[in-house]
Formats: sequence, C-alpha cells, structure tokens
Amino acid sequence: MNVNDKEELELDLFISMVKSYFDYDFNDYSRASIKRRIKQLAVQSGVEHISELIPKVLYEENFRDVLLQSISVTVTEMFRDPSVFASIRNEVIPALMILPTVNIWHAGCATGEEVYSMAIILREAGLLQYCTIHATDFNEASLDIARQGKYPLENIKGYTKNYIAGGGICSFSDYYTVDGKWAILDPTLREQIRFYRHDLAKDEGFGMMNLILCRNVLIYFKKHLQDHVFNLFDNSLDVNSFLVIGDKETIEFSPIANSFEAFCPTCKIYRRG
Repeated sequence: MNVNDKEELELDLFISMVKSYFDYDFNDYSRASIKRRIKQLAVQSGVEHISELIPKVLYEENFRDVLLQSISVTVTEMFRDPSVFASIRNEVIPALMILPTVNIWHAGCATGEEVYSMAIILREAGLLQYCTIHATDFNEASLDIARQGKYPLENIKGYTKNYIAGGGICSFSDYYTVDGKWAILDPTLREQIRFYRHDLAKDEGFGMMNLILCRNVLIYFKKHLQDHVFNLFDNSLDVNSFLVIGDKETIEFSPIANSFEAFCPTCKIYRRG
C-alpha cells in the first residue's frame, strides 16, 4: 500500500468517525476539497497524519469547532462579484417590489458578508422593512461572527470598491462605524435578518422563499449532494421566484433544470417557472 492509499484509508476512517460522533456526513462533499482541508488542519494541529486528528476530535472539547471551521472555510467578502449584486439590484429587486412581503434565504452564509450586502441593497430600494432574510450555515462559529456584523477594518477598502461597482447609491461609510481595527456594521441592518444553524445535507427548508442565494457552496459537494440541495431549493421556492448560485456552479444537469429559466445567465441567476 503506497502513501496515497494510506492517506485515503485514513481519510475514510476520519470521515466515518466524524459521522458517528457528530452526525456530520462529509461523504458527499468533494473528496479533493475535504482531503485538502483535513490535511491543512493536520499541519496546523502539529500532527503528521490525518489519523492523528481522531483522538483530538474525540477527547479535546473545543476541537469540533476547529474542525468545522476548517472544513467550512469559504472565501467571501461584501458585494463579492459586484456584477451579480448589480443584477440583483437592477433586475431581481424590481420583480420583488410587487410582493407584500419578501422572504429571502442565504444558504451557506458563512460569516455573513453577503447577507449584509443584500440588506444594504434592500434598504436602498426601500424594501428592507418588508423582508425577512433567513441566513443559514452549518458552522456555528461562522454564524457567531455573522451575528456580530464586525469585520476587519482593513477589508473596508475592498468592500467599498465592490459596493460602488455593484451600483451603490449612497456612501458605503454610512453603513459602518470604526472601533479600533474593526468596522462595525449598522446594527439596524440586522433587524430583518434571522441567523440559524442549518445543514444543507440533512435539514429541511424554510417554506416558500422568493429569493434563495447559495453562492460558491455547491462547488464543494459531490453530484449526489448537489442534486439533493437543488431539490431542497426547488421545494422551498415560490412560483416566479429566484435562485442565485456561484459562477462555477450550474443547474443545467440537475433534476430541477426544467423548472427554471435563465434570468441572468452571466450572473447565474435563475427564475422558477
């Protein structure tokens, strides 16, 4: 058995242990992504082999949070991919304006930057007070950061650039205050946001949504889990509602493809028929 075969066996044992002990099933996640992140965690933890992480998970009280944070790390920022937010601002929101109330689900919201981006767009459209934003992630540590709405001040320059490129109509500085090395987002933006722990692999949806955003999450799933999540979204969206996914993701070969039309193909915005 060569080194790679041994690593694969160790990874199987580790994933099996996590499923048994925490009821988190990573078998349907991209194998390459999970392996890369677990190996990075091993290095950060000062161990040579993946199997050496097993006692840490079993016996170190706080290591579960470390594990989940390592696996669920996503690259995110406010108004990431500004053209997508410009399309939401200019094309999706006008379609939502006719509704008496609007339900939005940010699935896999990570640390919340895109959730607050949406809240800002909705406020500028005069729609925020009529909306409920459901922001979910399976990582409670990430949700804690999102609930605080507190981000490194060094990121603000990039966020401001994205905000302007995405069609912002105010000054981005209106939406935060500075506290040392931190930017504290306007707490009134949170008034319409509900943060929940939710596992896309096994939990149910939130009823009839008018807009679901799940960007750059599905790319980490195997096809079987992608199809499961697409079905979940299909069952959670009202007629004529919208689904936004990541640039490298597609519904083209999914079981729900025939239920949706490409509303803005370049931005991966789809509308349910």
